[in-house]
Amino acid sequence: MKRLTVSPRDNWQERMEEIGFTFHTPGSTYWQEDAYYEFSTDQVDHIEAVTEDLHALCLEAVDHVVKRDLFHKIGISGSGSALVRDSWSRSDRSLYGRFDLVYDSNQELKLLEYNADTPTALLETAVVQWVWLQERFPDMDQFNSVHEKLLEAFRVIASSRGILQPFYFSSVRDNEEDRVTVEYLRDVALQSGFDARHIYIEDIGFSKETNRFYDLDENEIRCLFKLYPWEWLLTEDFGPYISAAAITLFEPAWKMALSNKGILAVLWEMYPDHPNLLPTFFEPEKLKNGYVRKPLFSREGANILMQDRRMNYREETDGSYGQEGFIFQEIAKPPCYDGNYAVIGSWIINGLPAGIGIREDDTPITKNTSRFVPHLFRPNSPTVGALEA
Repeated sequence: MKRLTVSPRDNWQERMEEIGFTFHTPGSTYWQEDAYYEFSTDQVDHIEAVTEDLHALCLEAVDHVVKRDLFHKIGISGSGSALVRDSWSRSDRSLYGRFDLVYDSNQELKLLEYNADTPTALLETAVVQWVWLQERFPDMDQFNSVHEKLLEAFRVIASSRGILQPFYFSSVRDNEEDRVTVEYLRDVALQSGFDARHIYIEDIGFSKETNRFYDLDENEIRCLFKLYPWEWLLTEDFGPYISAAAITLFEPAWKMALSNKGILAVLWEMYPDHPNLLPTFFEPEKLKNGYVRKPLFSREGANILMQDRRMNYREETDGSYGQEGFIFQEIAKPPCYDGNYAVIGSWIINGLPAGIGIREDDTPITKNTSRFVPHLFRPNSPTVGALEA
């Protein structure tokens, strides 16, 4: 894995907006194309294999939590645990998820966390960096079949459940990134034959009399993709009334067991010393030299504390999370390339590894302000002998 510099395309902003990528420069440059990351084919193969293995481990972890009723350990209670249990027993279909991975000093991949419920950076991975590759390095390749696997996922959904018409796609009103992500997914669903419609979360109505959800025209909503965390959904007025009889939701309720950081401690408990997992506990005293403290439900790098006693290093981010509890994970700082700390986002689509996107930051903690940088690999390139910073 190498970070290389390159001249940006002329008028790249206009090119990005032509393909629907409108939040490339929200106050500062989010999309970064004066650099790119290069991988070897062996590294790409390894990322794919590790992603597939981690996905399998996570499914086993959900089953472990359900069968042993460990919901209290991962911050799920009340109606949430019942929804997870029922959703898991029905084998509700999942659409996507994203593992955040870093290389350690031995060039092994380590799991930082699993964005299993509401991952973003999807359009950037599937389309934006692919267009960049075709226009900038057409003879190179990229670990990226996200778009094709999304198309297949929606076709499978249609064939396994029947065409649930219309299929709604929802996001909060005042978040452009979420809206663009949902619009991309809606477009893929349209290409797959669905009557796909957008509705803002704030505009969804619910009737206690019928136990049904409705759009602004009083059409019933029977199938909904919601870019809205489950833990928030359950606090809404209609939260107690969510059921399989009322609505089919993507991501499904069992993803609650994977979208909180508590599952990282459960995974380590189940698979201690697994080469791709970091020691993670609910008790800080088990990590003597320091740790990364993460709230169970934090997002976009909020309320993270990194404390390395050996290096006398401490960094903390702000946010509104933490009351739900914490996990404590062994420190695995992302590799640093000329002051840029890089994290690999590895996607699972329809249960299959589908590609990667790279986020980088000036600090070891990836946040919502972190930059997205494209990647490539040279077909049949040899294994890189060492990480190059």
